[in-house]
Amino acid sequence: ILKSQFVLPPFLMWSRCRFRAVNQVLLSEFNTWSKLEAMKKVQQHLPKIYVTRKIPADGMKILNQSGLHCSCKSWMGHPPIYRESLLKGIRNLIYCLLSDKINKYINKSIGPNLKIVSTMSVGYDHVSLEELKKRGIRLGYTPDVLTDAVAELTIALLLTTSRRLIEAVDEAKNGGWGTWKPLWMCGYQLSQSTVGILGLGRIEGVAVAERLKPFGIKKFIYSDIAPLPEIAAKIQAEYVPLDVLARESDFLTVCCALTPETQSICNKHLFSKMKPTSVFINTSRGGVVNQDDLYQALVSGQIAAAGLDVTVPEPLPTDHPLFKLKNCVILPHIASATLSTRNAMAALAANNLLAGLKGEPMPKELRL
Repeated sequence: ILKSQFVLPPFLMWSRCRFRAVNQVLLSEFNTWSKLEAMKKVQQHLPKIYVTRKIPADGMKILNQSGLHCSCKSWMGHPPIYRESLLKGIRNLIYCLLSDKINKYINKSIGPNLKIVSTMSVGYDHVSLEELKKRGIRLGYTPDVLTDAVAELTIALLLTTSRRLIEAVDEAKNGGWGTWKPLWMCGYQLSQSTVGILGLGRIEGVAVAERLKPFGIKKFIYSDIAPLPEIAAKIQAEYVPLDVLARESDFLTVCCALTPETQSICNKHLFSKMKPTSVFINTSRGGVVNQDDLYQALVSGQIAAAGLDVTVPEPLPTDHPLFKLKNCVILPHIASATLSTRNAMAALAANNLLAGLKGEPMPKELRL
């Protein structure tokens, strides 16, 4: 009887259970909120990686699975990235592309937090090196991994240009293909020709020459800032001054980097030295060619034809005079455009960035 006096009525038992359940839910929600707030505070202090474009899967996978304590954000709008979005997104580390201008104005606007820039490109003329050096910002880039793809495209462009393939396709499509004529659509062949390479110091120059050997090339010649006997020995190439390179080359392919010394190095002076049967190919950088001078050389017959994978600007306006010439083939900067190469470039750029984040040597770092 005494025990029964202390047994709670059923409705009070239900109320106590209800209170405990509500209390547990509130406590759980409070703990969740506390964790989220703690995570937000941690996120505020994490190094922030900003990727300026949707990149190949291999690169993004490396960034997302790095295991490093960092925050990664990507620009998902239409390319190229707007300057305002770039300034808003960048904090500590940039993963950028050749089309992103990382110049002194952007660097000054970002403030002192930017530590590392990694570009998914071999070229770095879109980055203000002077400003990066002044601010102690490290720069990673992606040489070597695209050599094979660029060399293959250079050969394809050379053959397309010299054998007038674009013209031939148009003639076949548009009814110009009539009876056989001895000199119709004649171009220039590689066998027993002299091939000139401007910029053998870059690995692409050697790779192009190695792929041209089976065509029965008579002689390779090259120009660079200085003779490169060890590199030249791989392809039995002879060093010559620039004027001699222009004068003797049946095919002149440009493989040099864009520097203050090579800016517009292919100009009216060089074209005036070339043979009227010469074919000019550029897969390096558009800035090494004076395009007005090239146009005049093609129109006047100073040279036979030109093939370009790079221009100034990019994209080249569709009403540009070079597009109107049958003896000029222009591609939209696709030398490295193979799936395996672009994934390799993306992965290298990601690894450069992460190595810099850890304070380690980058796989490929440009020393400023």
